[in-house]
Amino acid sequence: MAARAYWQGQIRLALVSIPVEIYSATKSGAAVSFRQIHEPSGKPIHYEKVVTGVGPVDTDEIMKGYEISKGEYVLLDQDEIDAVKLESKKTLELTQFVDAGEIDVLYFEKPYFVVPADDLAEEAFIVLREALRQSKKVGLGQLAMRGREYVVSLKPCGRGMVLETLRYADEVNKAQSYFRDIPDDKPDADLLELAETLIDKKTAPFHPQEFHDRYVDALKDLIERKRKSRSNKKIIEEDEDSTGGRGASNVVDLMAALKKSLDKPGAKPAAKKTPAKKAPAKKRA
Repeated sequence: MAARAYWQGQIRLALVSIPVEIYSATKSGAAVSFRQIHEPSGKPIHYEKVVTGVGPVDTDEIMKGYEISKGEYVLLDQDEIDAVKLESKKTLELTQFVDAGEIDVLYFEKPYFVVPADDLAEEAFIVLREALRQSKKVGLGQLAMRGREYVVSLKPCGRGMVLETLRYADEVNKAQSYFRDIPDDKPDADLLELAETLIDKKTAPFHPQEFHDRYVDALKDLIERKRKSRSNKKIIEEDEDSTGGRGASNVVDLMAALKKSLDKPGAKPAAKKTPAKKAPAKKRA
């Protein structure tokens, strides 16, 4: 495999140990990065490690320090930090299993692909993968990677498995503090029916390649136009949707807006079925 493993170790389930390798499942994408430039000279800005009253210092003179009080630090060498022993440093022990949908989406952080480390590990790997798939469960454990310990979940994914790092409870804000002021009202039935029809109309299979970063595309276009112009003249575009009426009311007729959305080419809201009216009896001559 061409990619370099992010972590190598073993998954342990009771007395069974499965050697595995973990690879990052995501990449940074096509983000546009900028450098700070000194305008008069056109040269990039550099950063130096500077100590107050001393000036620039060498990298090998720098240690890590933990502030215990104002201006007072406990100094730690990198070797001392690396020597901290954790049971999870090279072993992911699955200590609990939960239903696949039980973990709130707020806790998921980053995914990794998990593959068997060698041919000998494949049989046990496949058994664990299929056991998780058949039981519709997710394995939980703790794993040390790159200087910290994570809570992780493990679930099947195609022929392999996916490990996802999870946030700890104290890293997630409680939703109640944000949602408590939203009224617990029942929506109008007609409005709800229109909204559901609009959702049905726009429902389609998920194809991630159809989505792209429009902001990055616009930045690249701006950079290309600026490059071709070969000048420092600012290129500012007016917002196409700008009407100049910033003071306009934000109050909208929700029913009218939903109906207007459905007036576009596509499915129309299903007509409600009503009892057929009986034809009036013919009068006798």
